[in-house]
Amino acid sequence: MRLLVTRPEDDAQSLAGFLRVRGHEPVVAPIMDVDFPPGPPIPLEGVQGVLATSANGIRAASLRTERRDLTIYAVGPQTAEAARQAGFTVVISAEGDANALVELVAREADPAKGILLHAAGAETAGRLRQALQGRGFRVETAVLYEALPVAKLPATAEEALRANVLDGVLLFSPRSAKIFATLVSDAGLASQCARLVAFCISAATAEALESLTFERVAIAGAPNQDAILDLIPPPEPAP
Repeated sequence: MRLLVTRPEDDAQSLAGFLRVRGHEPVVAPIMDVDFPPGPPIPLEGVQGVLATSANGIRAASLRTERRDLTIYAVGPQTAEAARQAGFTVVISAEGDANALVELVAREADPAKGILLHAAGAETAGRLRQALQGRGFRVETAVLYEALPVAKLPATAEEALRANVLDGVLLFSPRSAKIFATLVSDAGLASQCARLVAFCISAATAEALESLTFERVAIAGAPNQDAILDLIPPPEPAP
């Protein structure tokens, strides 16, 4: 399948590699740019662990501290792998979503042992902090990066949509789905989606596409990249 990959550049290139291994043809077209503004070192006194809800949180934290001995509580396997690649030595993955991360921390951490620091983006809603505070933890949020929507649909996406050569699009959050729908509509290409399959990481992501019509909308069985990849049928064998 020829698949549109909309994730920010670093994540998109990694995902494209997985797709190629599976015999698919990725078309990389990031619809958000991630900004890591410079700043002072993260204050880590009294911090027992770092909450990471995305690989970008790991990348941002890595730029703001040289310490790699803190426990990383990662939301899922991709975030955990990013932490290991960044040199963090104690990484525990919730293998799920923010709710799974709350349950993981409640099992593995101790409120008496110090603060939990959430390495967050500017769009973080704060539900993770509230949920953990309800479990007796002290949680501090450090906004370390911002994912900004691009101004217009990337040329690679526009060309592929106009040529009707795509089979599907992969979408990893309700926000990215809304941005995709807006960019496609602004480009006058909404009708081109009718022949595509939308592979969505969650039901909320699928709901954010309500302004567009697709041939089919597929929702991952778990909120992670592996589950989205499992939705995509393997290539048909050559005759």
